[in-house]
Order: sequence, then C-alpha cells, then structure tokens
Amino acid sequence: MVDATHISFTADDRSYFSLIKKEIHRLATEGGLIESRINELDLIVAEMTSNLFKYSDDGELLMGVFANGGNPYVELISIDNGPGMMNPSRMMQDGVSTSNTLGHGLGSMKRLSDTFELYSQIGWGTIVLSRVYSDPEKVNEKNAVIMRPIVVYKPGEKTSGDGFVYKKTDKYLKLMLADGLGHGPEANLAVNEAAAAFKIFPDYSPTETLRFIHSAVKKTRGAVINVVGYDLARRVWTSAGIGNIAARFFGPVSFKNQMSYNGIVGHNIPNTMNDQEYPAEEYNQVMLCSDGIKTRIDMARYPQMYKYDLTILAAAIYKDHARRNDDMSVIIAKVK
Repeated sequence: MVDATHISFTADDRSYFSLIKKEIHRLATEGGLIESRINELDLIVAEMTSNLFKYSDDGELLMGVFANGGNPYVELISIDNGPGMMNPSRMMQDGVSTSNTLGHGLGSMKRLSDTFELYSQIGWGTIVLSRVYSDPEKVNEKNAVIMRPIVVYKPGEKTSGDGFVYKKTDKYLKLMLADGLGHGPEANLAVNEAAAAFKIFPDYSPTETLRFIHSAVKKTRGAVINVVGYDLARRVWTSAGIGNIAARFFGPVSFKNQMSYNGIVGHNIPNTMNDQEYPAEEYNQVMLCSDGIKTRIDMARYPQMYKYDLTILAAAIYKDHARRNDDMSVIIAKVK
C-alpha cells in the first residue's frame, strides 16, 4: 500500500518523549528490524528528543521505515529552528557541549547509526539524519540513481493523499509522485489505484503512462501526477505531468522548472501531450513537490548542501516550505 513515507512527531514536550520512543520502537519492530538494532535505535531517539527539547522550541522528528529489498532500515530526521551551530563537526566530538552536559549525545548517535549526517546554519536551525539498518553488512548503495522521499500526511489525518512509487528495469528507472484530490482515505485510494496502474504499465514513456493511469482511476476522485523516467543508456531524464506537482531539474550551474499540463488524471486530461527531456550531464538531479510544499525555493539558501545526503536537502525543503495544511511531499533523485 502506498502511503506516507514518514510519520511526524512534535518534540517540544518532555512528557511526550516516552510515547514517541515507544511508537518508533513498535513501528521498527513491525518493519522487521532485529532486536539489537531496535535497542540502539531507542538510544538514538532518546538523544534526538533530548537535543530538540534543549535547543529548540518547535522541534520535529520524522521517522520512516523502508523495506529496502529485505534489509529494512529506519530513517530518523530531527528538524529544528533553533540557534544553529557554528562548527557542527566539532560538536559531534565527545565532551563538547553548549549546555553543561557530558557532551556525548551527537557522538553516540553517530556511533550507533549506519548513516549519520548533521547540517546546521547559525540563525536557521539544524537537521540531523540517522539511518539504522537491520543488517549493516548488507547495505548496498550502488544504484545508478539515488532516490530520497519525504511524504508526510496532513496533520490530523492517519493516511496520506500523496504517494510516491517507483519502478526499475535493466534499462530505466521510472518514478511517480501523485496527489489525490483532497486528503484522507479517499485521496489515498486514488493514489493507490494510480500506483497499481503505474506498476503494471509495461512501457517507458511518462506521457503514455499518464494516459494508462487516467483510464485506470476514473472511478476514484482523481489525482494530479508527475511521472519521471531516467534512461540508463542515454543518460536522459524524461518527464510529463498533469496538475500542480512541481518538477524541477537542476545541476551544478543551472536549473529548469517543468511546465505541467492542466487537468486531473481520472477526470480530464489533454488530448495532446509530449514527453519533455533533460540531459543528465546538465541536470543531474530532479525534485518533485506536491502542493503541500511552497514552490518558491531558493537553493542558494542551503550552502554546501551538495556535500550531504539527499535526505538532508529534502528535509531542508520540508522545514522551510511545508504548508502544514495538506499532505506534504518532497522527492529528490540524483544521477551518480
């Protein structure tokens, strides 16, 4: 079932921290992590929530469980609008603290995590990323295209009307971000019907994929959708979108926003549509955002971001641009 990739926990009340820890423990267990890794995850959650309480008035913790082909992992993202850090790498050393504590928090999180990154700016805040795999020895990141999603359902809902899905073959990668009309269970149903059609459509063309999905979801409330493909041999992105899913292709020196077609998949789509192509040598990354994310995004606000995991960038976009009155999605993919 296609749903939110991450659950959001507000981390500004110390009395709530034990409930956050128990819920993350439960979700990790259901996701298939082995017990010893879950115990380490508990310690990371305790440190993250403690830091959010000390240094931020509006801390947020995102947690996602990913099946990862039989080697599941948990992703934790700590987000705050606190004072930020002047020297993040120094703060990760044991014994360094700004609050008269032992200063072991960030260092212990880094040791317990299989992936650990920290991004911070003075006056902007801090993002901390931790991934814990069930079996660290089997981690394989040799894919030609890296994809990092953040999909969070609207506050007050229990399911997401946004959905992300992808398909891999030996010739191409194809991904889709869909936003069902409205939010809640009916929007989620539309997205899941679209995802099912996306998975069985045998051809590459994003435009023809959209036409096929359109026929398959006519009995639902409909959705706005963007489909992006990456041709491994030609090293070219191909994209088509209907409705207000924002698609931006960008590289080291340039970017291009894709213009989507007007319409609603499942209700009315244009008779004439064409695939748009973007060479990976110019645009090595693509970002898709649902309308739960404000799209006036200035990448210059995030200096040195190219050095960090794509999830850090997705989290920064979410931090600064999430509307929080709708389902919210940021998907970033990058050609290695």
